[in-house]
Amino acid sequence: MLAEESGPAVSRRSGGKAIARARAILDALEHLVGGLGTAMLALTALTWILVVGLACFTGVGLLLARTVPRVVRTAADRERARLSRWGPEIICAGPVPNRARAAYADPVFRRELRWVFIHGTLGLFLSLVGATTAINAAQDITFPLWWRLLPEGKATPNLVFWTVRDNTDAVAVSLLGVGLGVAFLVLGTGMAWLQALPGRRLLVPNADSDLTLRVARLSATRAAALDAHGTELRRIERSLHDGTQNRLVAVTVLLGATRRALARDPASAGAVLERAQDAAEQALAELRTVVRSILPPVLADRGLAGALAGLAADCGIPCRVDVDVPVRCAASVEATAYFMAAEALTNISRHSRARRATVTVRRVGDVLSLLVEDDGVGGADEQSGTGIAGIRSRIEAHDGKLTLTSPPGGPTTLRMDLPCGS
Repeated sequence: MLAEESGPAVSRRSGGKAIARARAILDALEHLVGGLGTAMLALTALTWILVVGLACFTGVGLLLARTVPRVVRTAADRERARLSRWGPEIICAGPVPNRARAAYADPVFRRELRWVFIHGTLGLFLSLVGATTAINAAQDITFPLWWRLLPEGKATPNLVFWTVRDNTDAVAVSLLGVGLGVAFLVLGTGMAWLQALPGRRLLVPNADSDLTLRVARLSATRAAALDAHGTELRRIERSLHDGTQNRLVAVTVLLGATRRALARDPASAGAVLERAQDAAEQALAELRTVVRSILPPVLADRGLAGALAGLAADCGIPCRVDVDVPVRCAASVEATAYFMAAEALTNISRHSRARRATVTVRRVGDVLSLLVEDDGVGGADEQSGTGIAGIRSRIEAHDGKLTLTSPPGGPTTLRMDLPCGS
């Protein structure tokens, strides 16, 4: 029996390892391509440093020297943001000193100069080699399928030193592509790691600066949490004052009118009591709405997946929900994700003119990610009163991150990354 069960188990483990390896290779390619952009920025900064250095012999460079720290810091911050998306967050170092002498004396800036030199040369080389190897591998492996479509005399791809005249030559190109693919499979992850290493070593702040930056960020997060809490309290107070309280006042007035009607004209008291009952039911309905806006009961009853499925069912357009969260998160985290999805789907129904929408939820480690996408007209603006600013403040109060991508013409993507603990 054990022997019978071991075969499928081994197969599943082998399949899982193959999938993990494929993901690692794709991640490595994405890292190398992304690093190509920051490597070009680093090369631009390095070129500007050389230009300013040469211009110093004429005296003009002394006037341009104060621009060097800003150029270097811009490139370094882009690399910090890139590396933070793929691993531990690297906190930005903040603005450089205004005076050039103070900037050049800053140890953080001096480490950034070293990074610019390494990433603008070695990093650029690794990106170009990795990207071109992967592209040429894909091109050469498929070459026998389409080489006859090329003009005669031009059927020779890159990195091939012979002219392709028949299928045998085309198969040889394909074999070369397999070799390039194997080379990238073996070396790709190492190249991506080596490319990111200088940034991980040189762009992180020292211990004292890191603690200071984190304290400042914590203070800003605490202020955002207090602002979000105050805004939420004002919203609840306004809802109770303008809605439920007015309904209850109406009930009180109608009950008083009923008491007087019973003394004067008992036949008319029934109609007044019916109006009082309607007002009480409306007050109860509004009170339930306010309660649901604080913490929806559906989250406790059905969990985040069930709550989002309910939102999708009430959406004005077809909406697909894909939730893969193996364990429950904190109630405040689930409530934040629920309200973001509710606001996003409301905006999609009202403004996007979309035909379909998708809500995707994943938990990777200690981060809950929620992605809302639609195929509408795009052009969503956080400043246009669509409720996104309120959602951002709620998310930032949890030390989370909200990203809105909505070019004119669409599609629109709203992504939330929220720390959710263990």
